[in-house]
Amino acid sequence: MSRRRTDHDHSSQPGLFPMAGARIQRLSELQPGETGDCFVLLAGREKSNTRDGKPYYRALFKDSARTATAMIWRDSSWFADCDQNWKPGTFYKVRCKYAETQYGPQIDLDRIREVTDEDAAEGFDPAEFFTSSRFVPDEMFVELLQLAGQHIENAALKTLVVKLLTDNAEEIKRSPAATRNHHAFIGGYVEHVLSVTQTAVYLADKYRLLYPEMQPPLSKSLVVAGAVLHDIGKLRELTIAPQGAEYTAAGKLVGHILQGRDMLREAAADVPDLDPELLLRLEHIIISHQNLPEWGSPIAPHTPEALLVHYADDIDAKFQMIAAALTEPAAADAAEFTSRNNPLRRAIFRGFRS
Repeated sequence: MSRRRTDHDHSSQPGLFPMAGARIQRLSELQPGETGDCFVLLAGREKSNTRDGKPYYRALFKDSARTATAMIWRDSSWFADCDQNWKPGTFYKVRCKYAETQYGPQIDLDRIREVTDEDAAEGFDPAEFFTSSRFVPDEMFVELLQLAGQHIENAALKTLVVKLLTDNAEEIKRSPAATRNHHAFIGGYVEHVLSVTQTAVYLADKYRLLYPEMQPPLSKSLVVAGAVLHDIGKLRELTIAPQGAEYTAAGKLVGHILQGRDMLREAAADVPDLDPELLLRLEHIIISHQNLPEWGSPIAPHTPEALLVHYADDIDAKFQMIAAALTEPAAADAAEFTSRNNPLRRAIFRGFRS
């Protein structure tokens, strides 16, 4: 770990970081208007220009539970250092003032320097900056395999699904499901896919029993296979970086839906007895699972199996968003509603204040 110190303050006084020995707070513990001393990870640094052409940076600092933006304007004392030295994936020690704005959480920097080895004595631990699933990824993966084996009745389809799972096992267990919004943490991919598959099994059983006269009958095998594989393309769309999940070049240029269809076709080439219509229907589930063009799907669900997978996926993603908003620790004087700073962009009702 680097031992270089780059100490700054608004009075331009040189020397060691003056808050040594002060109580270190987590960024996610700071209340609006509060100034605190924190260890943070620089998760991103985006350069842009104001309307009159002056450059500025939008720097994203985070801990495991909160990401906040620091606006670094051209006339700021931090601009040159940010421009030349700040590197995403680097840990810093900061003194900052926290605010919640209409643009989301923000911090105003007072002091900043890179973390050093000596900061371990004040409690710095890089492992604390990465959120992981509450559940054990190995166990979730085993359960996902079991669901596929138990509920996919078509032998060739089962072979295809199990092949894709086992060929990509380590990525499936480690990957987040997204860069933000829902299940954006280590192990989030398998947690999300397992939950979607559990719901899909229930929905397939329910509607197959309710509508036995459908022709062709609802295929539980296809519903479960589609649930297991609906996001398989995210293994190529995303990569894990020190600051969290990032999009690969293929992820930005192609996206996970078409990547998923590509992976499906590649694996199907090794399953010669797979019925072509079954493969087509499974491809349709993958490319339609987000339902709308503005959400990434080129076509809406046109089969009952695709419809069930879409809603199983949608409810799991949205429920995790609302659960995350209600899981964040509330201040003692918390309002009846959460803030709108969540992926759903809506205030969630907590309940009447006592």
